[in-house]
Amino acid sequence: MLKRKFDKSKLPSRHVTEGPERAPHRSYYYAMGMTEEEIHQPLVGVATCWNEAAPCNIALNRQAQAVKMGVKEASGTPREFTTITVTDGIAMGHEGMRSSLPSREAIADTVELTMRGHCYDAIVGLAGCDKSLPGMMMAMVRLNVPSVFIYGGSILPGKAPKIGDMPEDFANRDLTVQDMFEAVGRHQNNQLSDKALDVLERVACPSAGACGGQFTANTMACVSEAIGLALMNSSGAPAPYESRDQYGEASGRAVMNLIEKNIRARDVVTLKSLQNAARVVACTGGSTNAGLHLPAIAHEAGIEFFLDDVCEIFRDTPYFVDLKPGGQYVAKDLYEAGGVPVVMKELRKAGLIHEDCMTASGKTMGEELDLIEREADGKVIYPIENPITKTGGVVGLKGNLAPEGAIVKVAGISAEDQVFTGPANVFECEQDAFEAVQKREYKEGDVIVIRNEGPSGGPGMREMLATTAALSGQGMGKKVALITDGRFSGATRGFCVGHVGPEAAKGGPIGLLKDGDMITINAVTGELSVDLSDEELAERRANWSGPRETVYASGAIWKYAQLVGDTYKGAVTHPGGKAEKHEYMDL
Repeated sequence: MLKRKFDKSKLPSRHVTEGPERAPHRSYYYAMGMTEEEIHQPLVGVATCWNEAAPCNIALNRQAQAVKMGVKEASGTPREFTTITVTDGIAMGHEGMRSSLPSREAIADTVELTMRGHCYDAIVGLAGCDKSLPGMMMAMVRLNVPSVFIYGGSILPGKAPKIGDMPEDFANRDLTVQDMFEAVGRHQNNQLSDKALDVLERVACPSAGACGGQFTANTMACVSEAIGLALMNSSGAPAPYESRDQYGEASGRAVMNLIEKNIRARDVVTLKSLQNAARVVACTGGSTNAGLHLPAIAHEAGIEFFLDDVCEIFRDTPYFVDLKPGGQYVAKDLYEAGGVPVVMKELRKAGLIHEDCMTASGKTMGEELDLIEREADGKVIYPIENPITKTGGVVGLKGNLAPEGAIVKVAGISAEDQVFTGPANVFECEQDAFEAVQKREYKEGDVIVIRNEGPSGGPGMREMLATTAALSGQGMGKKVALITDGRFSGATRGFCVGHVGPEAAKGGPIGLLKDGDMITINAVTGELSVDLSDEELAERRANWSGPRETVYASGAIWKYAQLVGDTYKGAVTHPGGKAEKHEYMDL
């Protein structure tokens, strides 16, 4: 390939490679086997969340090598580095889940610090598990460098053998980790034998890759394409597919093109592109966590795009992609049906996409969609004129119980099941609720309330998949509702309301509830309310004893609890793009 010449006089890496005074710095590069030519080319950070914690990230190291080949082919010098990941599937259901959301901030912070410390000119970021995707994208937007995101790919679906007492419904479907959490509930309910559970855990997750349904990882992977930071269709191929290397190489070449054209992350991530991303979350029945991560990404660019704004888009976007947990199919099926490009092409037919947004390829979204020849298959991706439902798979709620809003996934829930009124059954933390569910200490028609699980009060805003999956496993997913100031996994199904704000620790009404208070959840009208007068709520607030004390009095989780802001603004920990007084690229 023809070598390109780049003028480094305005690139950050000039601070570590150019001029006689940088001889000590260059000596370090020679120590690592770099040539003179490589030292004086643009330096591209290739950041991965590789680790041995879970299958989500295990393939990222190999994929990074393909990215580096692409950077080299296009006259750049790649410098690989890693950051942390907390994998939700492993952290779920115990104290480890408190580390999950703070890890998003730690990922963004450590990528920023690595890039700044070594003066890299651009970044290609690879991520696999839930918080690592928004964390990596937040770092890109914060630094505002030429940036390309690439997803590590989804896991392949599992299959249960039709042997012994394996239930028919498990043997006849593609399995994901969601099915394992629900299998635990079935087992506790004496509807699944020890032997069947033992077999299921060995076959449910058969490969590298992130959870296979439209849970948080795949939702944010779709966001990466829709927002323009990833190359079109790059998020779809499952992690084990060797064809992912082609996307890696192409991403490496693309970032060099962005350097040449001086196209930076905030040229790509705009209010319009955030709106495009929210559309794709809605029409695919994506994770409620997008209502947290999209505002956080926007915050890095100094854009106000809060939970209300996300939910406004959800409200008028048809839901037409049939993915688990509300639907039937997994990420591999979406990829084989044409992936995010075909989904966005359908949205364009209804005038629901901003076509003038820049993308990582250097083309606009409209130009990219003009290249897509495939059409909706009518099975995984429905035609937009014949959607599964006419409004999005995720809905925002407000009312006297959630003045700052809340969010619920309704994909797969019938319209008549989207309205629920029942007495509050209040629990002070997730463990108490999970133990009560295990012991069946709740009644059909209850609204289970789990509070003190917000970003600050938790601390850490844990996900409640163990509890919701246990309810589903007990066959009670449609017979009770659940609300929390914490979060739900993207794999959660059932009538489960998360992100209730303000959180209990900040004096939110959820912290004032008592057993028996009548709660109404109406996902059709967007209401979350409690049958209490303003006077009664004011009296309870006056008698409120203050935030629940936690055992986290030092360390990273304590630090997060001190810094974290409101849920509806993305639960972020610094002032963001609006407060900036410099551009990293221009220092």
